Amino acid sequence: MGNRSEFNCRWRLYDKVKNMTDRFIEELIIKSSKIPIVVAGQARKTLLDYLGVLAGGKRYLEEKYPKLIGSAPSVAFLNGFAAHVLELDDGHRYGMIHLGASIVSAVLDVARKEGLKSDDVLRGIVMGYEVAVRCACALQPGHKKRGYHVSGTCGTIGAAMGIAFACGYTKEQMKSTLSCAVSSAAGVLEIQEQASEMKPYNLGRAALSGVVASQVGKLALPGPDDILGGKSGFLAVLTDTPEPVFLTKFSSDDYCIEGIYQKVYAACRHCHPAIDATIDMRNVLNLMPEQIERIEVSTYKLAVGSHDHTEIMGVNSAKLSTPYAVALAVVKGSAGYEDYNEENIDDYYIKMLTLKVKVVEDESLTALSPAVRGARVIIYMKNGESHEATCLYPKGEPENPLTKEELEEKFRVLAMYGGLTKMECDEVYAEIWKDDFSINNILNVLCKK
Repeated sequence: MGNRSEFNCRWRLYDKVKNMTDRFIEELIIKSSKIPIVVAGQARKTLLDYLGVLAGGKRYLEEKYPKLIGSAPSVAFLNGFAAHVLELDDGHRYGMIHLGASIVSAVLDVARKEGLKSDDVLRGIVMGYEVAVRCACALQPGHKKRGYHVSGTCGTIGAAMGIAFACGYTKEQMKSTLSCAVSSAAGVLEIQEQASEMKPYNLGRAALSGVVASQVGKLALPGPDDILGGKSGFLAVLTDTPEPVFLTKFSSDDYCIEGIYQKVYAACRHCHPAIDATIDMRNVLNLMPEQIERIEVSTYKLAVGSHDHTEIMGVNSAKLSTPYAVALAVVKGSAGYEDYNEENIDDYYIKMLTLKVKVVEDESLTALSPAVRGARVIIYMKNGESHEATCLYPKGEPENPLTKEELEEKFRVLAMYGGLTKMECDEVYAEIWKDDFSINNILNVLCKK
């Protein structure tokens, strides 16, 4: 492996103290014991966002793939798949990972079966996100460059450990769970290429594998001494750019769940800064597609490959394409779940404009990423004029967050698309903000049972 010697050098800094896995778990246990009220509040917002994308995603699957609903191997798998299928679920830019679809699906599956209290559920969500983000950051960007889908790999680990913390596992049970989860971690990015509609499979499978890993881990079966830092362990196998510090050095003042983004556009997050910049221009200019000569999008390197295609081979292909997203934003002024459909893919003006969009790397933006994942859009008109806008923090990032009202509106729109009435949406919303909410009450309303 290219940087194995560098990894071994970094690891020697830690192995004289205690192994990486034990240190990671001990730090997590300390952090889980004192979750601040504001962080628990963020977990409630995360839960609300998840329930909206879950309800909308299930409706989409019922319309497009009804057989999947009846043949899914488990509730956790189905919910993980459904919560990602609209591309509206949350994520974290440093880890380049989607979170809620795998982690919350797994935690709620066990919470309902075990009758867990709201504090247990919130702790499981907070700590599941903590584990998944830290593991993802320890692997990136080498993990993505090697073709791994981090939402599948680290999503599995976050889902399993979220359950472990929700259920109050001992340190021995957690270590066993973590070992099972790391060994189960899987997912490749090729699954999203061409006309594939299978990207959500990695999230559903991560939720399911997380549940299984937690069940075996609960038995505290003896496992390897150091699944994270061992010679054939997590960091050694899954990346060329290991960053052990994310697994060994914790801050007691902040939690990874506070750094997530929540999406307003049903496209890959790498497309969002270009969408925001384009819509900003559309809101002040009278942009007519037929008057546009060409469009150039300058962005960071990882947002170019796999996201610069102009041949759109289906809805999922459209959601991964920055050229299509920009064309959609010009023509429709939006990029919500209802905008990503076959009719718009075949729309003359959107197709014409998609072919006129070129995505290129801006080295200055690459240097800023992942702390800043921005894009600059320049629209060149046929009359010689040009218009330019830059977005560094697309809507939903912690620096540009959705307000509580905007998040509630997103939930209502998706939940009502999923079949809930306004009264039922109000019921779910009110329940989440109770001091001691009932997850069964929430899921009963959502599932109409």
